Amino acid sequence: MRVIVEPDRDEVGRRAAQFVAELVRRRPTCVLGLATGGTVLGTYAELIRMHREEGLDFSRVVSFNLDEYVGLGPTHPQSYRHFMQQNFFDHINIDVRNTHVPDGRALDFEAHCEQYEKHIREEGGIDLQILGIGGDGHIAFNEPGSSLGSRTRLKTLTEETVRDNARFFDNEDEVPRLAITMGVGTILESRRCLLIACGESKAKAIRETIEGPVTAQITASALQLHREVVAILDEEAARLLERREYYRQVEHAQTLMRSGQMRPLSPTR
Repeated sequence: MRVIVEPDRDEVGRRAAQFVAELVRRRPTCVLGLATGGTVLGTYAELIRMHREEGLDFSRVVSFNLDEYVGLGPTHPQSYRHFMQQNFFDHINIDVRNTHVPDGRALDFEAHCEQYEKHIREEGGIDLQILGIGGDGHIAFNEPGSSLGSRTRLKTLTEETVRDNARFFDNEDEVPRLAITMGVGTILESRRCLLIACGESKAKAIRETIEGPVTAQITASALQLHREVVAILDEEAARLLERREYYRQVEHAQTLMRSGQMRPLSPTR
């Protein structure tokens, strides 16, 4: 796992957006896996700026979101479809027909989840999956104890998640207790994962995700099994990492190599 530590939330958003933009420019028909929540707002804001000021073209991009609350329609102010429209889709030139968010009001949830998985496969799989992380170490709505091989499905939210998300609603009673979420196994099939975390409240979960054992109790720890994960953290989120200085050294060495200032050692003759 590549670990990049930036000084603050703004720099995290800019750095994450660079990874997305690089892919979109290189592969205009790429498939993006998208997340919601406060952590990714900086990334979306920077991508919007790139679209407006640098001509970053999303016209052929396809996207799949990680999750959606059960019971909320697409126009509900707290639905994730509404979040994506307000904070990203409405400000770029993506074709809304190419944007996919689970339907929280599906009549047959099992069939809907199977179809969501099928649609991802039909698009060739997700090229880059953006991820946030919960305070208890969950990714998407894969709460502690979720199978590390799980697929898109209905999931009951923990009381901790309900409390964390209550700040977006008028009161805790309004927070849905069920959600549709991509599974851990679905996420691990993405070609690259981009994990973004900011703030002291995420420091413990980040330490357990990156340096702890792989366990279903910290579903984000399954990312250790993925071949290409980039974690972009601010100083507060990274503060508990024991190998923090080593990650800095690795990133510095990679920067030098990309600039041609440092070359791999030649074999000893």
